Amino acid sequence: MSKPNESEMTFWDHLDDLRNTLFRIAGFVGIISLVFFAFMKWIFDHVILAPSRNDFYLYQWFNELAKKSSFLPDFISGTFNVKVININLASQFLVHLTSSLWFALVFSFPFVIYQLFLFIKPALYADERKNAGGVFFFGNILFYLGVAIGYFFLFPLTLRYLAGYQLSKFIEQSVSLDSYMSTFLLVCFFMGLVFELPIVAWFLSRLGILHREFFNKYRKHAFFSLFVIVAIFSPTGDPLTIMLFFIPIYALWEMSAFVVRKKPVDSES
Repeated sequence: MSKPNESEMTFWDHLDDLRNTLFRIAGFVGIISLVFFAFMKWIFDHVILAPSRNDFYLYQWFNELAKKSSFLPDFISGTFNVKVININLASQFLVHLTSSLWFALVFSFPFVIYQLFLFIKPALYADERKNAGGVFFFGNILFYLGVAIGYFFLFPLTLRYLAGYQLSKFIEQSVSLDSYMSTFLLVCFFMGLVFELPIVAWFLSRLGILHREFFNKYRKHAFFSLFVIVAIFSPTGDPLTIMLFFIPIYALWEMSAFVVRKKPVDSES
């Protein structure tokens, strides 16, 4: 198996290709950011701030579930509304700008990955190029699945618990706009990136760095370690919330184990 026949390129040629790739990405993201900027007020009311109100679908579902069963933790049912306030003069304008950029990055993710693939394509083997289409499609599905889980489940649960937590009855609870947005973007965008772990595992496997035997050997260790980490960093600590966080994260581990190669057996001479 030989590398694709490409003309020899110098370091500066590669650097020029990388610069052009980054310019195309920045230009595309910039244009999409302008589109989101124009519609951001509607997006804020109906998407970003939706989990702060009691009519959010997840809260309504939990309220219906609580009528039929009593296993849900107290914080998860009942009425819920978060008062989001602005305490810095320029925050609303800056959040408008940064939110437009972050939404553009999420929307542009397939384009960004495709441009990066075109940059590294000359260095790939023929069979790696052939499999790239499936990996590209699978990677995008995982990214948006992670963002969806972050938005529809993890962020509302985190917000509902932390906004309702009270250290003292003399403290009036309200949430600053900057704090709300930093948590929103961290949970949603970060979960999208976390869900790319199987793709990273596949890539490391193609490089011969990671093999399936690693996952088989440390499966029990990973199960216990991930469960402990989720239990520590879970916003509540109740079994339901822990499982809602733990299940998708451990599923990524198993998915990564599935996509990596087995360690090749050296043939005896």
